[in-house]
Amino acid sequence: MLEEISLENIGVITHARIPLAPGLTAITGETGAGKTMLLTGLDLLMGGKADPGRVRTGTDRAAAEGTFVIPEGSAVRERVADAGGEIDDDGALVVLRTVAAAGRSRAHLGGRTVPQSVLAEISGELVTVHGQADQLRLRSPRRQREALDAYLGADHLALLGRYRDAWTERSAVLDEAARLVAERDDRAREAELLRLGLAEIERVDPRAGEDTELDALVERLSNVEEIRLRAAEAHAALVGDDSGDSQPDAVGLVDHARRALDHAGEHDPELASLAARTAEIGYVLAEIAAELSSHLAGLEADPVALERAHERRAELTTLMRSYGSDAAEVLDWASRAGLRLLELEGGDERLVELGERRDALDALLAELADALGAARRRGAEEFAARVTAELEGLAMAGARLVVDVAAAEPGPYGADDVSISLVPHAGAPASPLGRGASGGELSRVMLAVEVVLAASPGGDTPSFVFDEIDAGIGGRAALEVGARLARLARDAQVVVVTHLAQVAAYADQHVVVTKSSAADGDVVTQSDVRTVTGDDRLAELARMLSGQDSEVARTHAAELLRSAVVG
Repeated sequence: MLEEISLENIGVITHARIPLAPGLTAITGETGAGKTMLLTGLDLLMGGKADPGRVRTGTDRAAAEGTFVIPEGSAVRERVADAGGEIDDDGALVVLRTVAAAGRSRAHLGGRTVPQSVLAEISGELVTVHGQADQLRLRSPRRQREALDAYLGADHLALLGRYRDAWTERSAVLDEAARLVAERDDRAREAELLRLGLAEIERVDPRAGEDTELDALVERLSNVEEIRLRAAEAHAALVGDDSGDSQPDAVGLVDHARRALDHAGEHDPELASLAARTAEIGYVLAEIAAELSSHLAGLEADPVALERAHERRAELTTLMRSYGSDAAEVLDWASRAGLRLLELEGGDERLVELGERRDALDALLAELADALGAARRRGAEEFAARVTAELEGLAMAGARLVVDVAAAEPGPYGADDVSISLVPHAGAPASPLGRGASGGELSRVMLAVEVVLAASPGGDTPSFVFDEIDAGIGGRAALEVGARLARLARDAQVVVVTHLAQVAAYADQHVVVTKSSAADGDVVTQSDVRTVTGDDRLAELARMLSGQDSEVARTHAAELLRSAVVG
């Protein structure tokens, strides 16, 4: 339920708070008093387009704030929580929309900033707004189908949801299959390139780190003579050579030092320790000399081995130019390429799977479409009969609603075309709502549909707002519109902006909007929005009836109030 709306700097309104009660609330006032600004504010709360032209001249921004009471167990609570908003302990949800004069707008839901689309989605679950534009929308086949589906109730809507899910999946399957077919040549080219690369790598058969090893081997074999010369020189420096030259060597000198320290160590413990460390140095030098000797024995020029190393390194270099900076990266590319090749070669298998899934979805969609069509055909006659009964009570005796359900090409909502026609009076042909109904007739048809939907299993909208529902009608028809609004208000909150006393007389709450003058032009302030009762309400009804507050008009207004009772 919508508990209240606060408006600030919207049109002629500087600031106003409009309390709304359960049942039927009528909002009245002179033409141009600003009462339709309620609809402007409500449209903002429902995620409508932010029009900077609605911001009151001379102000920086306009704001609309609404307080909704959300009952326990409502699905709206979960949606609000998903959006990050909060509902207080009393079930109150505050929705705020601001529009800057410069054009930018902001939306807040339960204290959290949200996109305009989220506001539209959630508010649309709470309030249904009807104005002249909505009467025009009732002429569209889509709206007519939606009305019939809503009448058929939750089980039917759940079936429609299953159909839509299957239709969406089928569309995704067809899109993927089309993409795979369109990309088939590209996949074939990519697969061929991968096969060539893998074949080349398999032929060369690299090992991780092999490129580094080959670099070291080539470097050694290319400089073997220089290496032999320097290694022999180092060996001679360590242990001497076979020339008989008495040049001192490192091993001999270290051994001489050790012996000297050994003798001195008999008298000095510290020198004994140094003698031991010197002996260790001698052992290390001897080991180095032995390894140098062994290495020198294996150092031989090998032009054949050098040539093979050059050839192998050239093969690896060719691979690395295409597939990686070293042998390890080449092997990693090969691993990834193998997986990608399996994926590409599985494209035809995926097409087969998609075809099978498409066939299964086609069968499911046909089954669900048959069920939807059968339900629509069964419900169409009953729906038409109930709306027709309402029309009779709305001073359209002899008028009849006709709902046709015809087979059509399958689409997102089934395989049916739903069309609603109106027989305006007995003996007249049925004409589509888009061509055969006047504005006043459309107003009453729309109201009749809402009354029927509110009483149906699918009728769960908590609040309705009607603007100009009484356009083009008067007299008895106006009284019947008021009565039907009051009946609708038994099951839902109803707010009507009206010029007709016959409609306002049925209201449980009557709000009057007036306009006063100020230095900066006509304005509506908080004091200009009044809930009227007793004599004040009689005076307002009298004004609506005759344009003045006369005794005769008051008598007529009192009579209206006495007769405005819904049995």
